[in-house]
Amino acid sequence: MSTQPNFPTSQLFLGCAVWAYRGFIGDFYPKGSQSKDFLSLYTQRLTAVEGNTTFYALPPKDTLLSWKEQLPKNFAFCPKLDRRITHDNHLINSQQLTTQFLTRMSMLKDNLGPILVQLPPSFGPTHYQDLKRFLQQWPHQDFELALEVRHPGWWMDAPARGLYDLLCEFGVARVLLDTRPIYSSKHDPQASNPRKKPKLPIHPHLTAPFTMVRFIAHPEPQFTQHYLSQWIEKIDDWFENPEMRVYFFSHCPVEEHSPGYAKQFYMALSKKRQNLSPLPWLDVTPQPKQLGLF
Repeated sequence: MSTQPNFPTSQLFLGCAVWAYRGFIGDFYPKGSQSKDFLSLYTQRLTAVEGNTTFYALPPKDTLLSWKEQLPKNFAFCPKLDRRITHDNHLINSQQLTTQFLTRMSMLKDNLGPILVQLPPSFGPTHYQDLKRFLQQWPHQDFELALEVRHPGWWMDAPARGLYDLLCEFGVARVLLDTRPIYSSKHDPQASNPRKKPKLPIHPHLTAPFTMVRFIAHPEPQFTQHYLSQWIEKIDDWFENPEMRVYFFSHCPVEEHSPGYAKQFYMALSKKRQNLSPLPWLDVTPQPKQLGLF
């Protein structure tokens, strides 16, 4: 159906959760930008994106073809698996839906990055066998997979070890969701958002030749910088292995700030890693005004 991602010159893939966001106009995108141009403008600046839209509905073939035409070489599109599979069915009896999803996503060809499988908070260690069967059926030779768990039970000793061993066995990356910045101040920047990010520990263990970091920044930099610096140090260490790939996605409850944090992360890491793969944003002329964070 597809082939594994082929990104021979890149270790770091950097992006945000969305590209079709009008709030990016004026800073991240030029003033006057049209929605039809958002994806193209996005790929001229960052090197990966989370495909959140695929979580809610399977895009038509024409849409996938349109996306593919706008994706440059070495750009990674990381779609989120259909919620019917993860949230409605809890991975049970979902092989047909999974095959349908992967067949459609394979239209992205060599721009297809790891598939993000985000499990709901209700999917705890009691579902271990369901998860194991799902991974056994997954076509690992064709599609890389990154798994995000949200039930607190997965951080308990025995379930944590079981999950780690299972992911290592199948070469599945554990998504590293870092929400510490947004819970580091008395003011919760998610207060008006009904879909709050979970408050969970960080176990930065590698279970595959790649990993995915989803960093949830606080809109106020003083609550973010310490944690961002930790990731810069950690990823710099990981890149001692030249085969290691990291997909780093910058999120923020105030989405306008997400690209700025991504750029700051890149600039700091590039000072440590002289051979870091280029960030297209730095070649955009004229340079967009920085997002007013730093």
